[in-house]
Amino acid sequence: MLGCRCLLWLLAVAFSLVPRVQALAPQDLEEEEEHEIPQSPLPAVLCDYDSCRHLQVPCHELQRAGPRACLCPGLSSAAQPPAPPRLGEVRVVAEDGRAEVRWCAPSSPVHQYWLLLWEGGGAPEKGPLLNSTVRRAELEGLKPGGAYVVCVVAANAAGESSVPGLGGEGPGGAGGPAFGPCGPVSVPPRPRSLVHAAVGVGAALALLSCGALVWHFCLRQRCGCPRRPRPAARTSAGL
Repeated sequence: MLGCRCLLWLLAVAFSLVPRVQALAPQDLEEEEEHEIPQSPLPAVLCDYDSCRHLQVPCHELQRAGPRACLCPGLSSAAQPPAPPRLGEVRVVAEDGRAEVRWCAPSSPVHQYWLLLWEGGGAPEKGPLLNSTVRRAELEGLKPGGAYVVCVVAANAAGESSVPGLGGEGPGGAGGPAFGPCGPVSVPPRPRSLVHAAVGVGAALALLSCGALVWHFCLRQRCGCPRRPRPAARTSAGL
């Protein structure tokens, strides 16, 4: 009799647990399905990199420092010399005898930059070395009314970028590309020098006019002024 009661109690407990297991089973399956669904990766974006921006951080450093992955522009091999930079705006300040030169970095690994300046057909003057983040430099000591040619050179461990016409008459006579590393720099005369020139020309003209008048009066005094002959007086006799 005791065995039958124990058997009935076990059956009752078993039947009472079956609905609970069936009710929990769908939730467990949904949770497993949620864990199995792969999350789509975030879309890649371009890095905040501008090849013409002054003091621009290299793009590979932006990739490491950013909170998410970003894309950099393609670069040539570091085993090759860099491509020529692209010369940008050249702003001349004639009053101070200087010019501000801007450029854009090439699609190549660059370690440093420098400027080359030609005046006439002589040898170029090399500027100081600039690090790879620099996109702007100044030229000083320019003469008012002078004509120059400036070029930007990029360099890395494999060599330096090419300059059109280097070794000859300079890039001015070589006719480089329109968007190349070189360009002309024309310094206008200073405004004060123009005023002084105008005053000098006016004073010279005034002196010439005064000299011509003095010479004319002296010539009249020496040679005398010819007088017109008076008509003969008519007498009233015989009328």
